[in-house]
Formats: sequence, C-alpha cells, structure tokens
Amino acid sequence: MPSSSLSHSLRRLWALDKFSYSLRAFIALTGIMALCWAQDSMHQLIPLFLGIIASALAETDDSWQGRLTALLVTLGCFSVASIAVELLFPYPWLFVCALALASFSLTMLGALGERYGSIAQATLILSVYTMIGVDQRGGATANFWHEPLLLVAGAAWYGLLSVIWQALFSHQPVQQSLARLFRELGHYLKLKSALFEPVHGLDVEQRRLQLAQQNGHLVAALNSTKEIILHRVGNDRPGPKVSRYLKLYFMAQDIHERASSSHYPYNELAEAFFHSDVLFRCQRLLRQQGEACQALAQAIQLRQTFEYGGLSAQALSDLQASLEHLRIQSNPAWRSLLRSLRALASNLGTLNDLLCNANNPDALAEEQDSSLLDRSPHSLKDIWTRLRLQLTPTSLLFRHALRLAIALSAGYGVLHLIHPSEGYWIILTTLFVCQPNYGATRRKLVQRISGTVIGLVLGWALFDLFPSALIQAMFAVVAGVVFFANRATRYTLSTAAITLMIMFCFNQIGDGYGLIVPRLVDTLLGSLIAGLAVFLILPDWQGRRLNQVVANTLSCNSHYLQQIMQQYARGKRDDLAYRLARRNAHNADAALSSTLANMLMEPGHFRKEADIGFRFLVLSHTLLSYLSALGAHRGEALPSAAPPSLLSDAATRLAGSLDEVAQSLASKTPVTIHSDAEENLAKELEQLPEEMDDRERLVQSELALICRQLGPLRTLAAHLLRDRAAISS
Repeated sequence: MPSSSLSHSLRRLWALDKFSYSLRAFIALTGIMALCWAQDSMHQLIPLFLGIIASALAETDDSWQGRLTALLVTLGCFSVASIAVELLFPYPWLFVCALALASFSLTMLGALGERYGSIAQATLILSVYTMIGVDQRGGATANFWHEPLLLVAGAAWYGLLSVIWQALFSHQPVQQSLARLFRELGHYLKLKSALFEPVHGLDVEQRRLQLAQQNGHLVAALNSTKEIILHRVGNDRPGPKVSRYLKLYFMAQDIHERASSSHYPYNELAEAFFHSDVLFRCQRLLRQQGEACQALAQAIQLRQTFEYGGLSAQALSDLQASLEHLRIQSNPAWRSLLRSLRALASNLGTLNDLLCNANNPDALAEEQDSSLLDRSPHSLKDIWTRLRLQLTPTSLLFRHALRLAIALSAGYGVLHLIHPSEGYWIILTTLFVCQPNYGATRRKLVQRISGTVIGLVLGWALFDLFPSALIQAMFAVVAGVVFFANRATRYTLSTAAITLMIMFCFNQIGDGYGLIVPRLVDTLLGSLIAGLAVFLILPDWQGRRLNQVVANTLSCNSHYLQQIMQQYARGKRDDLAYRLARRNAHNADAALSSTLANMLMEPGHFRKEADIGFRFLVLSHTLLSYLSALGAHRGEALPSAAPPSLLSDAATRLAGSLDEVAQSLASKTPVTIHSDAEENLAKELEQLPEEMDDRERLVQSELALICRQLGPLRTLAAHLLRDRAAISS
C-alpha cells in the first residue's frame, strides 16, 4: 500500500534525532529569511542568522522549563558580551585584555558541566560574530546597540522555538537516546560473540581490543542517556512514561554488565571444546541477542511493538542440550570448564529473560534504589569548589583555557599587524579549531580547511549557475540546515555548508565573490595559530598522562571489586553506590581507550608508549570483564562471604594490590614486578574442592582469574614507568 509505505517512511524520518533538530533550524532560518525579504531588509539577515547559530550551539537537552531558564541565561550572556565588544572595539589594548580574560573565564565555566560549557562557548562565538559585524561597518560606534539587538533577536527566536519544541515533544530525545544506547549495546554483543569462535590461533587480544574500544562508545551512550532522563526526572517522582524509560535504562545497564562478563580464558575454552559445537551455540545465542538489542532500538525509536522469543529460546535450548551432552561424557579434564560454561549459559539465560520483558518494561522489577547521580552544581559553594579545583596548571581545562586566551589574543594581534580583509574570521577559526588536545585540534584543523575550500569552490560555482537572488536565498537556508544536521558528526560537511550560507548571505547585500579569498586566507591563518598554540602552549600530550589514566582505571576497578563483594556479603541490591562504582570503572576504561585514540594522532616522539597503552587497555578490559562476571551473578548473600572467609580476604588483598599498582603509577614510584603473595593467593584460589557450592565456586574462580591478571599488569606498569624515566632523562 503506497499510503502505508509513505506513513512508515515519515515515521522513520520523524524518529531520526537529526530530523527534529534540522526541522527547527529550517523553521528558524526560513522565518528570518522570509521576514527580511518581505521588509526589504536583507542587510539585517547576517546578524539574525548568526544569532540563530549561536543560540543553537548553546542548546543542550533539558525539559522545557530547564531550557527556558537556560535560554534566559544565554540571552543575558549574549547581550552583555555583544555590547561589551561594541563599547571596547575602538580601544585595541583594552579590547585584547578583555578578550583574553573573557575567553579564559568562559572556558573555565566548563568545569561546572556541559550546559554551562555550551553557553560559555556560544557566548564567545557570538562575541566574535559581533566583531565581524562591527568590522563590516568600519568600526563606527553610532547606534552601537543595533548589531547586538539583531544578534540577540536571532538567538531569542531560535531559543523560543526550542522551548516550544521541548514542551510539545519532551520525550522524543529520551526515545532517541535509548535507541542509540541499545544499538551500541547490540554492536557490543555481536563483537563479544566473535570471541566464542573455536579456531586454533585466534587473535583473542585483537578482538578484546575492538571490544574495549566499542565499550567506550557504549559507555558514552549510557552516560548521555542518564543525563537526558535525569533532566526529565529531577528530584521528583517520575511519571509513567519516564518511569518506563528509566526501567529500560536500568535494563540496559544490567545487560551491559552481563554482556561484558567473562567466565574463563577464551583460548582455553576453544582448545578444550574444539571438536564440540558448544562454543558455536554460545556465539549464535550472543549474536541473536545483539540483533535483538538493535531491533529493540528500532522499536523504541519508531514507537513500535518489540517481539522477542522464538529463535533465541531455541538457541538457548540448543546450548543447554549441548552442555548436557558434554556433561554425560564425564571427561575429568572438562569438569571446571563445564562449570564455567554453565555459569555462562545461566548468564545468557538471564539476559534472554531481560530481553523477553523489554516490550513491557513495567513487568521488570522495580529498582530498590532508582536514584540517579546529578553531577551539576546546586549552590554557589559547589560552583566555587569546582572552579577552585580546576585553577591549577595540572588541570587540562585550565591549560585549554589559558591556551585559548593566548591564541585568540595572538589572532587579534595578527589581524591588526597585517590588516587583512574580513580579518575577524581569523579569530573565529582559531576559536573553533583550538581543542583541548593535539589530536582533536589536528583533526579539526584538517576538517576546517577542507570544508572551507569545498564551500568556497561550491559557492563560486553556484553564484554563476544561479544568479537569481531568490534562489540564492533558498540555497542559504538549505546550507544552514545542512550545517545544523551535520555539525556534531561530519565537521567537514558542516564547515562547507556554513561557508556556503555566509557567502550567499553576503551576496544578498554586496559582493559574495569578494569573500572567497579573504575567507580562505583567514581560515589558514586561524588554523595555523590554533595548531601552534596547542603544540607550544602547555601541550597536553596524552603519553605524558598515560600513567595517570591507567592508575585511575586500576583504582576504579579496585573500588568496583569492593562494592561487588559487599553485595555478596549482604545480598544483591543495585543501589546508587554500586551502580556508581560500576559506571566509574567503565568510564575509566572508556577514558583509557579515548586517550590512546588521541595518542595515535600525536607526533611520533609522543606516542612511543602507545603499544604499552593498548596492551594495558586489553588487560584492563579483561580485568573488568571478570569483575562484571562477579557482578552479574550477584544474588542472595553467600554464607562464607563474611570475614574471615577466604573469599572476602582474597578480594580485599586483590583490591589492595590494584590500589598499590595504581598508586605507584600515579606517583611514578617503582612497581614490584613479581609478588610471591599474589602467586600463592592465585594457587590457593584455584584449589576448588568438589563439594563446594556452585556459587562460591564461581566467585572463587573469578577471583583467581582476577589474581592472574595482576602479574601482567605489574609488568606493564614497570615497563611504562621505566620508559617514562628514560624519556625524562
């Protein structure tokens, strides 16, 4: 049916997160364009468009009440910044001092959270837009309020649309975020299934590395979803819809913990069961569960019914039958391995049950503690404490703020030195390109220059092909929408689009051709200044802080282990303390992956330790997978989990060892490579009496696996510190 197909296509389009954002941008830009065209006031178009862009850059997800409050704060900041530029513009020395102070102070506001950081960044951008406007009119101070009024009016127009949109479609961002989360979860499960391939010589380390890198994307999706739900919940009791989304979020956390679990070294399983189909059964079930998560993502996004059962139930039954067949053979060499496989099958069965209930989240058990940690400051004391902690040269944010202040001041000096046409685009380019680390700046620099060149060439061609002012006005709107749709994911394309939009807007009131050469020159100069700044001014080479990042990873894993063992002592309870420890461990793992990715983009001299870093990442993620297995099998309290039992004592010693290595890395003190105590502990944990309870056996086995990770971790830590010492000397 054509109408049914059209309806389905429209629903899919509406479900895309980019579509609603692009639609808002289209309404805002078209409304302004139509107003200026109707009133024959095209000279007002550029500041109004730039105001819309700045307002959109300041936008973060929130409820409509929160968005309204943020909009009022944003407009206040925009007004003060724009008027300050107008008043200080005729006084270069005073202006550059104010520019440096404002850029440093506004960048430091990022310490308060994403919302404040976005508003501060957008305020800086709007300040540069004001400079461009003042420069366009030759620096005249008459009617100094006119340019700020237009910029703030454009910002207010988009902000009003945003508030109305949030009021009408407040749950849409939650659906889109949950859909993104389950897509990442599905991809993670598929990658995990590749570990169960019973092939001789399988490169498990490489597959674990891919899994660790995907875990970084998954953790980012979990954090984003939590923040979006938190904005809808606040301190109040969630409504029915938000409650359903909250349950789906907690379900995703549970699936993540179970999906990231490991019950035994995969190479040994593949060697022992090479001639059996049991690992293929595990792989098939995991892959189906990954596909189910992706199907659930689509169902959430399109608000459709999710159906799960049939094939997965059969796959689980086949796995259990395969395990029973192996048990009947009574091979003594398989005894401990089969117990691990049964624990794995139990874990996959629970994961299956969770997915079966996903279509009806209300059927899922209520969380004993459904509170979410709100990291935003709640008082002036909180604000001052956060800012004070960042006011040190060791802070990455402080370094970036200082670097940006110097870079913008240098850009201002360059434009006064050589007096280029449209010179304030230099400062704007520097502001966009200069990022907190070298790798991100290098990537942004290449994308900015490439996008600008593409936009200028396209603009030059389209000016000749479509000389009509009306058609060019339509192109300006379309280019603006393309910019909004791609600014977060395809920076080259978005830069080309914004360049086109500016060229078409300038051509409405003057000569767009005259902008081509100045825009290119200014982009090159601004990019050069940003590149030199991040290379020379307090550079944040990732390799220099690798020891700190690894130390934080081990410390978070230690705390996670302690929280898990408390659960075994008193029974399963997904309280905030446990969930926070689990999330911090995964965040630290993701931070290590991100640090190494940035390290690969740095000059060769600064990425010498990348190989050690990636080996650390594999070991860290393996350690985290054993911890996740312990967390996944929590239930009723174990009788022997109370001190002075072997399990609790062993866990305490393991946590202490992790903290010891972390402390040595953080303080750059020598690490003991071999520990007889840890070797003896591992042997003791691997002694598993036949009469031992299965749950106790599982805990002891996982603790033994964790203990066996300590030796390689100590060796790598010693290598890292030795290499650091050699570089320093």
